[in-house]
Amino acid sequence: QYVPVKGDHVIGIVTAKAGDVFKLDVGGSEQASLSYLAFEGATKRNRPNVQVGDLIYGQFLVANKDMEPEMVCIDSSGRSSGMGVIGQDGFLFKVSLGLIRKLLAPKCEIIEELSQLYPFELVLGMNGRIWVKAKTIQQTLIIVNILEACEYMTAEQRKQALAKLSGN
Repeated sequence: QYVPVKGDHVIGIVTAKAGDVFKLDVGGSEQASLSYLAFEGATKRNRPNVQVGDLIYGQFLVANKDMEPEMVCIDSSGRSSGMGVIGQDGFLFKVSLGLIRKLLAPKCEIIEELSQLYPFELVLGMNGRIWVKAKTIQQTLIIVNILEACEYMTAEQRKQALAKLSGN
């Protein structure tokens, strides 16, 4: 089970709207809260369009054992920096936290190799959730399968699998 850490970027699923706050399932023991004002450009009049079931990429502002975890979708200067509601038509799946750390490492070979296969969008949450979207559903699922298998493959096995896919 994921334990929220202040500053972690995660993917949450909106489970409820309660007044000025959204409740999000982040894969932890309790739900996180997200204020509607915690989005770039949000004001009392200009609310973000967030619905129950939406996927949100954000980061923890508050995360300690005595308080409900609180997320935001803006950085310290009020910019979204890629955070916010994630597109509807991708694919969300879960992997181990160890694999997420590997994928988030700078110059991750796995992601560099995959990006030579097809263009795709990828969102990695420190809570073990990955959202991916390629041009077609088939390409999306191939990327999902490779990312899921990566954990148990050596770099050599991975290169062979990718070579088969790209027809080399």
